[in-house]
Amino acid sequence: MTTTSAPRPVAQGATARADRAGRVLAVRLDSDGDVLVTGPAIRALAATYGQVDLLVSGSGAQAAELLPGVAETLRFDAPWSGMRPPRVSPESVLDLVATLIARRYRLAVIFTSFHQSPLPMALLARLAGVPRIVATSEDYPGSLLDVRHHRPPGLHEVDACLDLAALVGAQLPPDDDGRLAVRGALPASAAVARHDDGRAHGGDGGDGGDTDGGDTVVVHPGASVPARAPRPEDARAFAERLAADGWDVRVTGSAQERELTAYVSGDHAVDLGGRTNLAELAAVLRAAACVVAGNTGPAHLAAAVGTPVVSLFAPVVPLERWTPYGVPLIVLGDQGAACRGTRARTCPVPGHPCLASVTADQVSEAVARLARRPVRTAARLGRCSG
Repeated sequence: MTTTSAPRPVAQGATARADRAGRVLAVRLDSDGDVLVTGPAIRALAATYGQVDLLVSGSGAQAAELLPGVAETLRFDAPWSGMRPPRVSPESVLDLVATLIARRYRLAVIFTSFHQSPLPMALLARLAGVPRIVATSEDYPGSLLDVRHHRPPGLHEVDACLDLAALVGAQLPPDDDGRLAVRGALPASAAVARHDDGRAHGGDGGDGGDTDGGDTVVVHPGASVPARAPRPEDARAFAERLAADGWDVRVTGSAQERELTAYVSGDHAVDLGGRTNLAELAAVLRAAACVVAGNTGPAHLAAAVGTPVVSLFAPVVPLERWTPYGVPLIVLGDQGAACRGTRARTCPVPGHPCLASVTADQVSEAVARLARRPVRTAARLGRCSG
């Protein structure tokens, strides 16, 4: 387990509250996107209690470093969570318990998705002597939880986290609108301009990262859960069509997705695959007029920087819980497809019909509507919100 100090000051007046309440531990042992949607609830805890530390896994550590309201970030790779959970390590478990004991947390709030259990983490917090532990649990918690939250039906993940935080009296301040957010000090988007090879429309090999977003659209074709991503050939068609519409298209992805981003980019878009960390990606997304992405972390990151999203949403998880929150949004994809509600990680239906049904015309028109710019063709859109 590792600990990092976040370079964000505690809010004015929070020190006195922290002296009274002691440290609060927030827990979200998921990926970057899950950590981002927990952000408003963490800000509510910070506004109420003062010092809030956040325990995350390695897959959520970059997002944790971007969140306002976090005093310190702790890392623990839990064997009960994640796409590729590690084996149980007695040493790392005991190290975590020892760290929690040393920090003398007065309260632990464990945030989980609906299908996850908070009880393994609650047991460790109880072993560490945390006197008050709160979480959402469908399973009987025995003596592991002091407050057992039942999630009301129909809530978005952001609202469900806020509902849990409210059980311990945590409220957002009046000037906080409750949307997703990242700290203001992001690297300038020009930080990735050196990777612009001039292939995008209007590109000249210069500092294309300095765009104000008026002509830039980001296409993010990948996802850590394959069932939630469009087919590569479809993502390439979307990027090619957007470039033909006159957009400066940038294709983003992780280092493991470089082959995918290179294919999607072709000779019509700028390939940024593997060339940004999460903070740099946030800057790229903030500078864009619109982002096209599946149900994956960068879609939530786009929401956190206030950029409209065309959401290519596979209904393997509920739409009402996981769409990008608080920004102009158009959702494309067959929400009645056979994969609906399966929580499948790989597509259970041949041909990936829920997203294969989305056309380049639909994406083109959706981007134009969100970016308030006309295009040459009209198309029939899916569900529209925002």
